[in-house]
Amino acid sequence: MELKNKTAIVTGASRGIGLAISEALINQGVNVAGLSRTPPDEFTHPLYHHFETDLTLETSVNQAFRNLTHKFGQSIHFLVNNAGLGYRGPMETMPPDKWRYLFDLNVHGIFYISRLVIPLMKELETGHIINISSGAGTNGIPEMSGYCGTKHAVVGISGALHQELRDFGIKVTCLSPGSVDTGFSSSKKNKLQPEDLASSVIHILECPQNFHYTDIQVRPLQPNKMD
Repeated sequence: MELKNKTAIVTGASRGIGLAISEALINQGVNVAGLSRTPPDEFTHPLYHHFETDLTLETSVNQAFRNLTHKFGQSIHFLVNNAGLGYRGPMETMPPDKWRYLFDLNVHGIFYISRLVIPLMKELETGHIINISSGAGTNGIPEMSGYCGTKHAVVGISGALHQELRDFGIKVTCLSPGSVDTGFSSSKKNKLQPEDLASSVIHILECPQNFHYTDIQVRPLQPNKMD
């Protein structure tokens, strides 16, 4: 599919994977609406437009969506649900407010923005939603029960949404990376780079209309290789 002059929404776009995806899309000539609480540091581009958004709050997402459709119109071609975070610790010591925040951002944020975008994609009879999950979405990790739970939810939501939308010409892909070098973990193991995930997103979006990746897992080739 030709990406130039299309419009994409990227959540969690101010840094890390989200910023890398935004830059990769811009390099393909895509107009990017970046949704995050703060704009990227030292990054500007005529094709990039930041919309201040708290993905955990439905009212904030609704307002950001009104703002971006006022600017770009009703033609939203791509949605990359990337925003997310994780907390480490045993379940019995996890503060309930942190547990709730994990689900509010990692899961409910996907719902808040996707439900607004889907009707527009149905009108176009085309579109692509990419949900960024994690290897934690299929594997348990000690002291990461909350994060694993949210990423399992992303996998399940993506699979169901694919079935809901495929007959409308809308693709849904769940992209689940292993360790990515975003500062989330202090591990010195070999990790994927945000740019690696961004190149995967471009490849997924560029596939022919009748070709559809539904569930992709990507991992570093030699995870125990030290720099």
